[in-house]
Amino acid sequence: MISSDSPTGPEQRIGSERLIARLRSALGEKAVVTDPDVLDSHRNDEATFCAAGVPAVLVRPGSTAEVAEVLRAAGEYGVPVVTQGARTGLSGAANAIDGCILLSTARMNKVLEISAEDQVAVVQPGVVNADLSHAVGEAGLFYPPDPSSWEMSTVGGNIATNAGGLCCVKYGVTGDFVRGLEVVLASGEVVRTGRRTVKGVAGYDLTRLIVGSEGTLGVVTEATLALLPAPEAALTAAATFLSIEDGIAAAAAVMASGLRPSLLEFLDGPTARAIQNYRDMGLPADVGSLLLAQSDRGPRAAEDVAAIAAICTAHGAVEVAEASDAEESAMLLEARRLVHAALEPLGTTLIDDVAVPRSRLVALLHGIAEIGAKYDVLICCPGHVGDGNMHPTVVFDRDDPAAEARALEAFGAVMNLGLALGGTITGEHGIGKLKRQWLEAELGPVGLRLQREIKSVFDPAGLLNPDKVFL
Repeated sequence: MISSDSPTGPEQRIGSERLIARLRSALGEKAVVTDPDVLDSHRNDEATFCAAGVPAVLVRPGSTAEVAEVLRAAGEYGVPVVTQGARTGLSGAANAIDGCILLSTARMNKVLEISAEDQVAVVQPGVVNADLSHAVGEAGLFYPPDPSSWEMSTVGGNIATNAGGLCCVKYGVTGDFVRGLEVVLASGEVVRTGRRTVKGVAGYDLTRLIVGSEGTLGVVTEATLALLPAPEAALTAAATFLSIEDGIAAAAAVMASGLRPSLLEFLDGPTARAIQNYRDMGLPADVGSLLLAQSDRGPRAAEDVAAIAAICTAHGAVEVAEASDAEESAMLLEARRLVHAALEPLGTTLIDDVAVPRSRLVALLHGIAEIGAKYDVLICCPGHVGDGNMHPTVVFDRDDPAAEARALEAFGAVMNLGLALGGTITGEHGIGKLKRQWLEAELGPVGLRLQREIKSVFDPAGLLNPDKVFL
């Protein structure tokens, strides 16, 4: 609960009152919220261990013009702006800072156009990923990016973090489908980046620059997204192994075989056992790893699944299940979808998302086990094995300060391990507040300086999400 008498000086209070009056004049009474309870409920995203400040106001603009008015007002009063979508992020990128304007894109939730001829959709940032997928599906088209939060997360938030998902192994991440953007800059100016066409190399690629920038360069108010023809029916295979090595070797063999699975997911032994304890999935007590693969090639899917099953058997799978229809496929995939629910009863979770080259996955998983032993915490590791993006999840008792301290050290050790193996500290969740202290280790001092200089070009006063990404 935010206190209604937060300490502020007279000048700051008068300035805040004038700012709010200006915002109400531009957006209307209902779009400007100062109720302390509402502000409190919008202070943070889903990340743990990321501080959140006390915002001055929450605004819900309904158009690009209104977003521009908000940013112009913020500039005049020198007030920072934190843009929020559905607040399902896991890095603290949407967390409030003291005295800021929270800019919610929730009202900007229209699918403006779906073109079967151009195979594009034009959408506002507040459109929920699942709603977009259903809408384009009715037109016989497909929008592949599908983060785990797809039924809640918004396209704008997906763009802000360049979100991935289960289908990345075949189709790629959000940025691979963003053709163009409409963006409001800190100055209130509106710029269009990219284009509707498939090809285009006129000037620097500002679209790619905005994607993944976590609200630090501008506010996305419209996106032109590439679509694909709807995929054919999919079938799934699930294989159980006694070791991590066998499961990873099977995944590598699947990727090297020429097959293009539409999904290739991995669960290590601790994760698989947590799922089995949560719900009986018939997994053996000595399970070392579980591999889930899917083909969406319709009549050829059964052939693909059989080939994947044969590869898994050749690499030591003790059990392989092949789905014969959509219902069986959904049952096999249930283990992957139960991960978060299964880990929740074990304690507080701190979710990482390091990515490494596939050739270094075994080293990553062995290193994670060593880190867990060193810091005396449980680390479970599900992930998108097809593209090397794993989600080591530290599980601990938050009521135990010593356990919490060890968990935070283990979290950092996992990121250092990922970098040492030639990987990245974030494959799809972003930097936000959670990972700022490790950014220079990945980018190097020159790379970090260039990124700061780019930020200053877009946002000279440093008002857009100022405490995120960079320390």
